[in-house]
Amino acid sequence: MTVLVTTVDPESLKELLSHHSASSLVDQFGRHKHKLRISLTDRCNFRCNYCMPDQPDWLAKKDILSFEELLKFATVMVGMGIRHIRLTGGEPLMRQGVVHFIQSLSELKKIGLQRISMTTNAYYLKKYARALKQAGLDDLNISLDSVNASTFLKMTQRPLKPVLDGIQAAVDAGIPVKLNCVIVAGQNAHEIVELTQWAYQHNLPLRFIEYMPLDAPSNWQADKVITEDQIIGNLAPYFRIEKQQRLNDPATIYQLSPLFPHESATLKSPFELGIISTISKPFCQTCDRLRITATGELFTCLFANSGTAIRPLLQQANSALLQQVILQAVWHKKAGFIAQQQAPVRKISMHAMGG
Repeated sequence: MTVLVTTVDPESLKELLSHHSASSLVDQFGRHKHKLRISLTDRCNFRCNYCMPDQPDWLAKKDILSFEELLKFATVMVGMGIRHIRLTGGEPLMRQGVVHFIQSLSELKKIGLQRISMTTNAYYLKKYARALKQAGLDDLNISLDSVNASTFLKMTQRPLKPVLDGIQAAVDAGIPVKLNCVIVAGQNAHEIVELTQWAYQHNLPLRFIEYMPLDAPSNWQADKVITEDQIIGNLAPYFRIEKQQRLNDPATIYQLSPLFPHESATLKSPFELGIISTISKPFCQTCDRLRITATGELFTCLFANSGTAIRPLLQQANSALLQQVILQAVWHKKAGFIAQQQAPVRKISMHAMGG
């Protein structure tokens, strides 16, 4: 059954934006928020051990925000300064009706939204790529921890081919793609060069992500972290590497070109590599992101111990109160991992929080 999401009618939209049409989302450290990550579901068909518990306890459908609630929240947030929305999960393509929801979000571009993105494991992307493009999706981040079928299977418990097919379908549909790879010592760290060369050959920007203590601090081990400097050290014998000036992107950006061009005729230049180094070089001072969980909790930081319950407010007509609660939650956002340097203590897992 197809789930349709209606757009907010003009009168409701006017009411939603009337109280804080000129407000900005800013915290006590002066960091302005322009990006919102929306978790559509906690369900995922992968079992990546850095994200998913061994025995996940899935949320009941009644406990997940409806698309109508999410659209109302997104509309309010765009009115308060959000310019970029990213849909996450779990795996967002497991949520029925996601294409229609993107169509509804696209209407918010009339009032200030600039970009709609999605983070996906790409397993179902071949089926949805063209529809996502037509609905108004602007770009994709695709999780790809290895291009070696054996390594990929060990890390995700799923085959690699559907993911590669999904990546190709997105490229064919004209959707800009970036690849995300979590590097874990003893699992895929030996494939840093191989994955970089593969991404380079396919002209797909790549982001390496340091292994973070997000869900099971008792299982997380610091010696499994491969740092930004170690990643660059692995690549240095093969590429000329130029570090770029850092902006608000969570990744440090590098431009790569072949160190020996005559040996790399198939490589296109330049190539963009990013490294998200939360552990070795925290970047909290430039954070411009907020996130809402599938159950309607607003988290101002990925490492926060708790969020702010938003769903009850979405079910009321008092949009002024909703905006006030959001502004207060954002204002009290803490410094982040850069200050606490430890895993959060909370019941919610990363697969339900959203990336």
